[in-house]
Amino acid sequence: MRTYAPLPVSFTHGAGAWLWDKDGTDYLDALSGIAVCGLGHAHPALSEAIAAQARKLTHVSNLYHIDEQEALADKLTAIAGMERVFFCNSGAEANEAAIKLARLHGHARGFAAPKIVVCENSFHGRTLATLSATGNKKVQQGFEPLVEGFIRVPFNDPGAIEAAAAEHDDIAAVLVEPIQGEGGVNIPDEGYLPAIRSLCDRHDWLMMLDEVQTGMGRTGQWFAFQRHDLKPDVMNLAKGLGNGFPIGACLVGVKASDLFGPGSHGSTFGGNPLGSRVAATVIDIIESGNLVEQAEARGKAMLSGLQTALRDVAGVRDIRGRGLMIGVELDRPCAELVSAALQQEKLLINVTAGNVVRLLPPLIITREQADRIVAGVARLIKGFLQG
Repeated sequence: MRTYAPLPVSFTHGAGAWLWDKDGTDYLDALSGIAVCGLGHAHPALSEAIAAQARKLTHVSNLYHIDEQEALADKLTAIAGMERVFFCNSGAEANEAAIKLARLHGHARGFAAPKIVVCENSFHGRTLATLSATGNKKVQQGFEPLVEGFIRVPFNDPGAIEAAAAEHDDIAAVLVEPIQGEGGVNIPDEGYLPAIRSLCDRHDWLMMLDEVQTGMGRTGQWFAFQRHDLKPDVMNLAKGLGNGFPIGACLVGVKASDLFGPGSHGSTFGGNPLGSRVAATVIDIIESGNLVEQAEARGKAMLSGLQTALRDVAGVRDIRGRGLMIGVELDRPCAELVSAALQQEKLLINVTAGNVVRLLPPLIITREQADRIVAGVARLIKGFLQG
């Protein structure tokens, strides 16, 4: 079906941060499959783990114990400081699980129609429930009637959440992204997540974080919430968890750990032996290579380089980032820069929210590759704005 409008290139293979097309032309990947391939392409240790597990066992069923799944659960809950995890196949499915948890929590409190607070400009997925939670009318258009039960407030505004609490006595949870990715790489104030944690504690709500894009080292921490002295009640992952293999996860803390019981949720493929082995290997490679710390250092250097190169360029509104999640906001639509980057700089980038150049390079990016991305993006933006 025509659900995509692909660019005029097809890649045949990759290695690290590089991709090659059918003609043998090499491209530098500053997008990582939209924050997915944090380890780059064809990582040898990951490729070997996939092959070894495929030779052994790919799938059974969650009707049985799966050792690989339990090992992955131990790793993930340990680095996140959470209690339990449900495995699925995507970020949307992880967010669906969170929505179901919120409703269970609300019904346990006696609410007939529990509500979830969500944000403007958010993105949580394209299933009916997650697109209803998403704060983007383009994503929702044509799919009405939407799923009910969401209260929308401005991002980075704890007062708006407090006001919602005054108007609604049946709120069960708050679902937010620590940094809005699709919404434009929007980074909230330092006190935003702590304020949400405080509100959730005061009102007996679940604090639910969509870390599908920010998780797995992307922002210079394993998870973006770890910059603060807090823990969410629910946290959702996907994208970088499998480095391209489809796997998602919904992690819960103590408050939400017993909401799901046998039969209340499930997934045919979620957490199967192959997916679990892949994700556990991703974690091992990130840990052994100190790639979380590297993401922080490389991201700071790239952000500084872009700020220096574009400091006095008229039309650049803002340059912001956290780790290897960087956005350059312009004063006009700039979607054409994606094709220009591909053709002129042999560089993979993205434009989101219409006017924000988004960079999501792999965690394994070298200093030289990072410098090349900065130089190429700066040239593109200058040419676009000054031409």
